[in-house]
Amino acid sequence: MVRRRSITITAGLGVLVLALGACSQGSSSSSSTSESDSAEGTTTTTIRYMNFSANDGHEADLDRIVEAFEEAHSDVQVEVETIPYADYFTKLQTAVAGGTVSDAFELNYENFVTYAENGSLAPLEGIDGSAYRESLLDAFNRDGTQYGVPTSFSNVVLFYNKTLFEENGVDLPTGDWTWSDVQAAAEELTDADAGVWGNYQPISFHEFYKTLAQAGGQFLNDDATEATFNTAEGVRAASWLVEKAGTTMPTEADGAGTPDFDSNLFAEGKLAMWNTGIWMFGGMADTDFEWDIVVEPGDTTKASAMFANGAVVSASSEHVDAAQRWVDFLAASDTTTEVRLETSWELPPVADESKLSEYLDVTPPENRQAVLDSLDAVVLPPVIERQQEMQDIVSEELGSAAAGRKSVEDALADAEDRVNALL
Repeated sequence: MVRRRSITITAGLGVLVLALGACSQGSSSSSSTSESDSAEGTTTTTIRYMNFSANDGHEADLDRIVEAFEEAHSDVQVEVETIPYADYFTKLQTAVAGGTVSDAFELNYENFVTYAENGSLAPLEGIDGSAYRESLLDAFNRDGTQYGVPTSFSNVVLFYNKTLFEENGVDLPTGDWTWSDVQAAAEELTDADAGVWGNYQPISFHEFYKTLAQAGGQFLNDDATEATFNTAEGVRAASWLVEKAGTTMPTEADGAGTPDFDSNLFAEGKLAMWNTGIWMFGGMADTDFEWDIVVEPGDTTKASAMFANGAVVSASSEHVDAAQRWVDFLAASDTTTEVRLETSWELPPVADESKLSEYLDVTPPENRQAVLDSLDAVVLPPVIERQQEMQDIVSEELGSAAAGRKSVEDALADAEDRVNALL
């Protein structure tokens, strides 16, 4: 393989490039190299890092982080391979199976669980946990062993149209709100004849597992061998989603679920409250009304959805120590934090909020602190081998209940039976 600082494989190169890449990587049994510098009497270790999140716009930003790392760790060089998300996990799976996987690589949380459990990852030793937000670091810990470090995150909050609230004399949402507060405000602010709705929250798997946690329920048992959501808490969570449709929330007949429907509705000032991700801040920056955010209200407890990417070290790497130093630097160094904030490349996982002051000072929203406060009580998605099938089943059954084809109780019972069949 030709030595380069950064190698980017684009989707357009297709199977031929992937095949050539596999052949070139397979030409050596080692996943990395060590080169002696006879003049200095030192040894430089070269490690490989494979990722997807730098693709399509952040390649140079990742190069800046690599350069800073190599300056601080003169005995290690990093070769970067950046692959589009659509191709990434197929290539990763092939590389792991073929013994050609990089020393370190990127994983989202869902795939992290799979690779941690099948023995593909090396335990990380001596990680400074105080550098990371606790809930983010815990996401990459399995059964007490740290198999990865978080590199970035995003989450879901409650957006609200402040102008609409104030014009109608309705108290503004706070971090102490519960579902009942949301429902009361949504009822006051809904004007279906004018096309104004009180709340929008997708009726889907991703919202259900979160609202289930907010109601005090659990999607799977502790060893993920059985679905456990067909309970009183599950019925309450599903009803919370389903029963809003057509009353305080638009239905499929109104266009709900179509691309950009919810973002357009909010941007037009016709949606009072919106459960969505912080990635929508930029898209809503130029609205002609005031809006803000709060931590998502819960029922019996708080539980915010969190989406995290992390960096791990391959169990087959011959240079675990060098690879671990790299992923730790990539995740929590001051350089990485500065680069991510400067370029809006997701959010760094650092615990020291003073390092995030640049982000917190940007408006709107005024209450960006809610983004960090949401990390105090998070819920991660349940993960099984047949993940997409599980997600589709739950969304389909909830959709049947929302359309009136089934009762909530029957939809949950059928969903649980079908998920258990996958397990």
